[in-house]
Amino acid sequence: MAEIAEAAPQRVASGPRLRGAASLLGTVPFFAYVAIFLIIPTLVVAIGAFTGDGGHGFTLDNVRALADEYIIAAFGRSVLLSALSALFGAVLGGLLAYAVSTARPDGVLRRVVTALSGVLAQFGGVTLAFAFLATIGLSGFVTVWLQDHTGFYIFENGVWLFELPGLVLIYTYFQIPLMVIVFLPALDGIRPQWREATESLGGTTWEYWTRVAGPLLAPAFLGSALLLFANAFSAYATAAALVSQGSPIIPLQIRGALTSEVVLGQANLGKAMALGMVIIVAVVMALYALLQKRTAKWLG
Repeated sequence: MAEIAEAAPQRVASGPRLRGAASLLGTVPFFAYVAIFLIIPTLVVAIGAFTGDGGHGFTLDNVRALADEYIIAAFGRSVLLSALSALFGAVLGGLLAYAVSTARPDGVLRRVVTALSGVLAQFGGVTLAFAFLATIGLSGFVTVWLQDHTGFYIFENGVWLFELPGLVLIYTYFQIPLMVIVFLPALDGIRPQWREATESLGGTTWEYWTRVAGPLLAPAFLGSALLLFANAFSAYATAAALVSQGSPIIPLQIRGALTSEVVLGQANLGKAMALGMVIIVAVVMALYALLQKRTAKWLG
């Protein structure tokens, strides 16, 4: 009996350990996925950025080449494209998210908008480029209809669809639904009692938004805008499908360095440019995490 009594606590203690080990085992696929598709590619890019042509020897030539005028210009256009599409997407998506937040939580409007936002936020790449070409391209049905019925030709001053303004328009298309998805929870965190308290103290709607709701939502709004910036900065397929001549943004410059048949031996320069993108996105996401932490403190 004494032996049984001594073994019982050991079985009780080993039970939680086994359950904990089983829980950790369930995370193995996730960490394997992160290692294969995030950590290892990042290490390959970081190592290649400091490796000479042919994969031999340490060098800073690739990093120094980032100071070339055409690379700086490509980074500048990428930052401008990401900032503009994030700004437009944040403002328009924020307004749409606010309209949805005022609807019934279990209503049809909210379910439809959130479902569509989830789909459209992932609608990009070649299919999105084709959709805009078919709609407002040189022979798109909207372009032809406007020209035939109103005499207005949207490309009268140049084919802007294949340049930076066109990319801003197309990127904004998938930024708006993404903003709805990431900003709607913050709007849901605003409690009706706060507005009632403001009104009971004689506050106006303007004072409520500028002194109560606005400051509380500002970190969430800025954090969502930073997420939109990172989303646009790293986008590639849509721009690659639209822009066939030249490399106006840095992802297309990287493609040119890796696949060019004219100038060979620039693969490590492409990795150096990719490392620059990784650093910029890492800084942006670190700021996003800080803002999300502050948002959770007030609206969680």
